[in-house]
Amino acid sequence: MLTTRFPDGAPNWIDLGSPDLPASLAFYGGLFGWEPAPAGPETGGYVLLQRDGRTVAGAMALDPERGRAGWTVYFRCADALGTAEAAGVAHGTVVFWPTELLGLGRVAGLKDRAGAAFRVWQPDPVEGLDVATEPGALCWVELHTPDVAAAAAFYHRVLGVETSGVEFPGGVYTSLYPGGADEDAMFGGIVPTFEDPADTAASWLPYFGADDTDALVARAAELGGSVRLPATSVPGVGRLARLADPHGYEFAVIKGDPAQTA
Repeated sequence: MLTTRFPDGAPNWIDLGSPDLPASLAFYGGLFGWEPAPAGPETGGYVLLQRDGRTVAGAMALDPERGRAGWTVYFRCADALGTAEAAGVAHGTVVFWPTELLGLGRVAGLKDRAGAAFRVWQPDPVEGLDVATEPGALCWVELHTPDVAAAAAFYHRVLGVETSGVEFPGGVYTSLYPGGADEDAMFGGIVPTFEDPADTAASWLPYFGADDTDALVARAAELGGSVRLPATSVPGVGRLARLADPHGYEFAVIKGDPAQTA
């Protein structure tokens, strides 16, 4: 499961780039109860999104013509430069090389070989989010890609993560977990885009925890969002739904199966 211990290779941050930040803050605030906390004038308007005073995500104003808008997942690494170099060798793309960020750590922007964008964060000293795997917080990440095997090989080489197959009634799900850990530490998965008509390109999809998945789906629609996958129960996993905010940026919500967390 995703935790705030943040081993190398695991997600440790997530943020939203929005062409209309006030509108996005209103949507996600109404949906999850997130409250914005300005990160300081030196951050260029970056906002911390918090629940009960704990940071669950970040957000910033972003012109889609000048950068990738939507949700971006960050993964912890011990060496941002070495990770960026490994991404290039593995036929990925370095969008921007490691940069010192306000004395908090080093960040690099990357794309995998299929074009899915992600970032890596080398803590110094900030490790990551304050909370994970709770209602309204990041609890899972999922890569949608045309070639699952190639993606698994790429992220193993670049982030050191391992994969395993999990049997479900509909087939085998490829799960991800940090190198050196066991499968109980899985934090995400990889699914083929060609099985999902809603997918148009390789991308990372964040999942946020839910108290009531159906209530969140209804609330998202009331707030101007859209439903890409209606609330669905998956035995042994939970009740999940795939949504998009008013700008079309996708995310998912899930209430875990009690049998899995007992």
